Amino acid sequence: MSARLRAIIGVVIMSVLLVLYFVFVGVRAIALISSGTLVAVVMGVAMLVLPIIGVWALWREIRFGIASTRLADRLADLGLMPEEPVATLPSGRPVRQDAEAAFPKYREEAESAPESWTSWMRLGIVYDACGDRKRARAAIRQAIKLENNEIRS
Repeated sequence: MSARLRAIIGVVIMSVLLVLYFVFVGVRAIALISSGTLVAVVMGVAMLVLPIIGVWALWREIRFGIASTRLADRLADLGLMPEEPVATLPSGRPVRQDAEAAFPKYREEAESAPESWTSWMRLGIVYDACGDRKRARAAIRQAIKLENNEIRS
């Protein structure tokens, strides 16, 4: 089974469990609201608001995952995936020092071509290899935004 398929199965299972949780919380929230006492009604309303925020966050993450996978596939089809040799640990994760050595090249590429989704996607992939998830996600979000603008133009 490929890593991609395992990831998709994991996302589906976690999403189903989260939706079930939201259903059970919703049932309890409605019961609290119907009780009529002030404290119970406030708790019930809070219990309805939190799942709504959770559904929004889940939807946002799923959209990000789909879009970033689509861009990574497109980048691979163009033959533009970062190709620096990077040693890996037994777990399959890149050795951080090797990944960080490749980082300046991709940062400069993104700075010199800030309108290019490919340069931002490549930078995001290298950030991820360095273990910097926050910057990786920001760079990949920028790549998604630029690629969407390219499609609309």
